[in-house]
Amino acid sequence: MSSNTVFTSASGKEWVMGFDAPFTIIGERINPTGRKILAEEMKAGDFSRVESDALAQVQAGAHMLDVNAGIPLADEPALLAKAIQMVQALCPDTPISIDSSIHEALEAGLAVVQGRPLLNSVTGETDRLEAVLPLVKKHDCAVVAISNDETGISEDPEVRFAVAKKIVEHAQDYGIKPHDVIIDPLVMPIGALGQAGRQVFDILHKIRTELGANTTCGASNISFGLPNRNGINAHFLAMAASHGMTSAIMNPVHEPEAQAIRAANVLMGTDANCKTWIEKYREPPKEGAAGERGRRATRRRRPS
Repeated sequence: MSSNTVFTSASGKEWVMGFDAPFTIIGERINPTGRKILAEEMKAGDFSRVESDALAQVQAGAHMLDVNAGIPLADEPALLAKAIQMVQALCPDTPISIDSSIHEALEAGLAVVQGRPLLNSVTGETDRLEAVLPLVKKHDCAVVAISNDETGISEDPEVRFAVAKKIVEHAQDYGIKPHDVIIDPLVMPIGALGQAGRQVFDILHKIRTELGANTTCGASNISFGLPNRNGINAHFLAMAASHGMTSAIMNPVHEPEAQAIRAANVLMGTDANCKTWIEKYREPPKEGAAGERGRRATRRRRPS
């Protein structure tokens, strides 16, 4: 059974998410939640920060861009559609993740997006499943499935896995393949729940072996409330990748996290011949170094 989920950009360029593919970095920055200035700008029709964030994330190595326009008292469907169009015009080779909890906003995003996107998201709540899964089927896209339902978010990893399984099975009733359901097992803050990391690693293994589904998470959740969050996030991402996680919604501009992903790709064998790592980190030869080596060799030679 294939685990590969294929996304396409506005230009038709493909990106593959899967167990044997490089880890997928989903850029999180185009999201006004907790960003007061960005929210005010978007609400006023100023998308300059959206544009700069999109370009910076792609430059830093994002394979997909999450676009969210959840601003209180704003016309979210219209803002989301406009943001998606602007981002795709600037970054035509990068697939889009359409991010909203509002059904009408998801519909508005799907109406304008080019290529095959990721829809973010659906939960295990019956009403939400019945509303979102028909959109996924109609538009032939993939969807993020968050492992909570009417009972809320459980601290029990077995309960979260059961919700994930329920969503995958429900999606199959609509003809949606398991590899097009990207499970978010819900990463808990390690500072509040000491076993949060081990719980996620165990769930990831079960999702991979029993459901055959790809996975994602909000990577920064793990370090909430702790100092040196980038350090925790980076090590968590590399360990999660080794346990089967195939993508994360994260900030690729933070070099520790981005470097951890590149290293994980090398160590997991998905960066063939370490090509990406070498291209990123190989030091350029110092100016004049070759000539100096030649002069030294000449001085060492004895006359015949």
